[in-house]
Amino acid sequence: MYKIKELIQILTENRWLVCRILFAVYLIGLSVMDLRARRLKFSFLMAGFLFAVAGELCGRDTPVLLLAAGAAVGGIFLAVSRLTGEAFGYGDSILITVMGSFIGFWNILSLLIAAFLMAAAFSVFLLAGKRFGRKDSFPFVPFLTAAYIVGMAAGIY
Repeated sequence: MYKIKELIQILTENRWLVCRILFAVYLIGLSVMDLRARRLKFSFLMAGFLFAVAGELCGRDTPVLLLAAGAAVGGIFLAVSRLTGEAFGYGDSILITVMGSFIGFWNILSLLIAAFLMAAAFSVFLLAGKRFGRKDSFPFVPFLTAAYIVGMAAGIY
């Protein structure tokens, strides 16, 4: 019984870390889904907003205004998806909205820079290896996931 109480105390003291790790697991699930089917289930995407709400219970200290601004970044990407005929997928844009509402404005901006840099490096690698054409596409969610995990491990988010 003592071990259970000790475990509960550790989890309670580190609840924001636990929430971030669970969010990373959620992102890994979305990455697998995107790699396998090249589609994201809408219900699974929307479940990510539960993390944004749970973040308040987990002891996140980001002001609500920055969380709303982070979600607004995703709104801009939704507009881009619409204007480009989904060249940048709606699922990716919804996920950016979810992530922005979870980690906030400045963090989503740094995450997007990291994800786009990783995707650009991956594209150069594939183009140089002649395994990829200029009109080919690849899933973006794994890059968002990798950027989140690297940023979390570095203590940024």
